[in-house]
Amino acid sequence: MTTTTFTFGDGPDLCARLLELVRQGHKTATCGALSDYTHGGETMPQVGRQDIALNWDGTPALLIETTEVTTRRFCDVDESFALAEGENDSLDGWAADHRAYFERNGGWQPDMLLVCERFRLIKVLT
Repeated sequence: MTTTTFTFGDGPDLCARLLELVRQGHKTATCGALSDYTHGGETMPQVGRQDIALNWDGTPALLIETTEVTTRRFCDVDESFALAEGENDSLDGWAADHRAYFERNGGWQPDMLLVCERFRLIKVLT
């Protein structure tokens, strides 16, 4: 299995905040629009694969391992997954923040398909 690299978020501040949440153990999940994988060229996560999360400047920050991958509609994301993302303390907060994120990055629909990934932190690199 090939290791891939990626950045969390869509800007330096969000990226830094999300990396810190992973370091603290609060963020153990992430999601992205399925269209980013099917049309955008991103590599689909695979259970057991280890990936390097990058700082916004491209330097390695964290090594993570994917533990679960599911595809579900935005409107079907449950509270357990939303809280595992570590960014909010409620499903409603998760939905509002993620709707804004997807609107900034290609569009949002309540029934849009998401790739939902759970992971574990293997090693802090920086």
